[in-house]
Amino acid sequence: MIDLLEYSKVGGCSAKIPQDKLLDILSQLKPLKDNNILVGISTSDDAGVYKINDDTALIVTTDFFPAVCSDPYEFGQIAAANSISDVYAMGGTPLLVLNIIMFPSTELPMEVLGDILKGGQDKINESGALVMGGHTIDDATVKYGLAVVGTCHPDRVVTNDGVKCGQKLILTKPLGIGVLIAAKRMGVCSDEAYREAVNQMKSLNKEAAEVMREFGVTGATDITGFGLVGHLLKMAEGSGVTININSSSIPTMNEVDSLLEQGCIPGTAFTNIKSVGDKVVFAKKIALSRKMLCADAQTSGGILMAVDSDKAGAAVAKLRSMGCISATIIGEAVKKEKKMVCFLE
Repeated sequence: MIDLLEYSKVGGCSAKIPQDKLLDILSQLKPLKDNNILVGISTSDDAGVYKINDDTALIVTTDFFPAVCSDPYEFGQIAAANSISDVYAMGGTPLLVLNIIMFPSTELPMEVLGDILKGGQDKINESGALVMGGHTIDDATVKYGLAVVGTCHPDRVVTNDGVKCGQKLILTKPLGIGVLIAAKRMGVCSDEAYREAVNQMKSLNKEAAEVMREFGVTGATDITGFGLVGHLLKMAEGSGVTININSSSIPTMNEVDSLLEQGCIPGTAFTNIKSVGDKVVFAKKIALSRKMLCADAQTSGGILMAVDSDKAGAAVAKLRSMGCISATIIGEAVKKEKKMVCFLE
């Protein structure tokens, strides 16, 4: 049986280029401007948004990465769910997708490629989107993902700079994906814990998008390769607020705390901490393991949404009733202070 993890040194969203290095490059670009661009590259949001008429805007995004699990079919599911998540994070509905594949055709049987595509197709079908084609090249490492087009109303676009002072921050999925993937490679986590991680990565953020629309959310993002710390910083900077996080309330996957305490800390976590610099502060009594959890790269992670304080409890209840059983209020947005993100005990 083919084990895709043997063909990738780093997998999932942990394969991203560090945020600070990427922003340096993007700042040098000079894209054309258009008044119909509602969300472009300037805010490093989850996707771009282009208004085509008074009732419809297009959400455009792409994502792909090396294998993050052993089974080709499940890798296809995870990669597709992760790609589609950007549309959900903007409060949209997936419409069209294109497959993006890099595959070592002389090293692996073509049946493996077929299984990856089948997994992706099943997850795309679950989202309701339509496959319009794609592009495949021969490459030394297996990589798969999608280019996705979604739709939303131009007046109801959810962005990472739409957080308002006084709102509560809700996280819909627990953290620890990167830790469990690393632990699986080293053989130090249980099969049950790893299976929980795989199932979570395959889970669409469809319900979270529905709740955002119902509760009028304007600020949200999905937690992926830059970890909770990186995505929180972008939200705080873009929205002009400081975000306080109750570290003890952050939902965590089974065995992750123990693994972190034992030193199972993926290198990407250190990179993510370095990238945010002194704009993010941790209370002195917060353990290193909890700090690294907040910097752990997530693959197909949950949605972090800002909800009005008086509606936050109802939003959590609705999310849990729809299957997001770990949905939790983890913090709040306050008036801008010197530090952009503060992790409290």
